[in-house]
Amino acid sequence: QVRLVESGGGLVQAGGSLRLACAAFGSIRSINAMGWERERPGEQREPVARVTNSGTTNYTDSVKGRFTISKDSDKSTVYLQMNNLKPEDTGLYYCTADWSQGPRGSYYYIPRKSWGQGTQVTVSS
Repeated sequence: QVRLVESGGGLVQAGGSLRLACAAFGSIRSINAMGWERERPGEQREPVARVTNSGTTNYTDSVKGRFTISKDSDKSTVYLQMNNLKPEDTGLYYCTADWSQGPRGSYYYIPRKSWGQGTQVTVSS
């Protein structure tokens, strides 16, 4: 099992910055990628950013150039640096981890995903 704990949310004015952190506990060696999703008011949860073990990053278009995802080399912590925040970035941000059980390619291989409890980000205009 992989358990995630987020921190770093809060209230900030438009144009400001926040840095989210997410610590992973448990079967850390089984993690293949970590990322962030968000749930904005009245909208469905959406992916925001993701980083693989090899360092490949992906961002949703609305945050490109403003958000940066990074991770520790031991795969236990992932960060989301958010700059030039906009009111439309307001929402509940969830850390995610893609991990697996069993050897890849074997009958026992099971892809799994974990989410944190969420941290609130509020951007005032």
